[in-house]
Amino acid sequence: MKNPEKKYQICVSGAERTDHCGDGAAEKAREIGRQIALNNGVLFTGACWGMPYEAAVGAKEAGGISIGVSPAISERTHYQQFKMPTENFDMIFYTGYGFSARNVWLMRMADAVIFICGRMGTLNEFTICFEDDRLIGVLEGTGGTADMIREIIEKTHKGPGRIIYEKDPKKLVEKICQAIDEEREEKNNHKKLFKGRKH
Repeated sequence: MKNPEKKYQICVSGAERTDHCGDGAAEKAREIGRQIALNNGVLFTGACWGMPYEAAVGAKEAGGISIGVSPAISERTHYQQFKMPTENFDMIFYTGYGFSARNVWLMRMADAVIFICGRMGTLNEFTICFEDDRLIGVLEGTGGTADMIREIIEKTHKGPGRIIYEKDPKKLVEKICQAIDEEREEKNNHKKLFKGRKH
């Protein structure tokens, strides 16, 4: 059962450089951010440009919460060394971990991760999620890594994972939220069962 006070923590992963992404990918990323906000979600991203930033813009346009998780050690190094944005975030966590370690931390902060377009860093984040058996959404038709995931799954022979594929941003977010609700309900049922046991 959905708890209206319990927010969804949804991360968006995707290409920072977008010249290889599909037509309309940026607009779709922005719509993903809007839909996360409209569905009582909190957006998490790597606090970078490109698809994650477009999602942050969309979330803020819809009155939502946008949280960035930076590889930098401080705000100063975030914008000076990493050349990353600071606007359209309600807060940014400065990890000081660099990209690879930051990616692990970021992927584990959310209930689910949505992948939009992407390059090698997005693939790294996807494999972290897959190996952790996390809930994954793939916005197909956006190019890059996102459009390669079906083939990667087929050729790596490790099972289907918990992946929702969708081309429509609104439908993808709705399906992700429904899957999170189902997982929460399953967890609540386990808690009730445990409490009912005699010790």
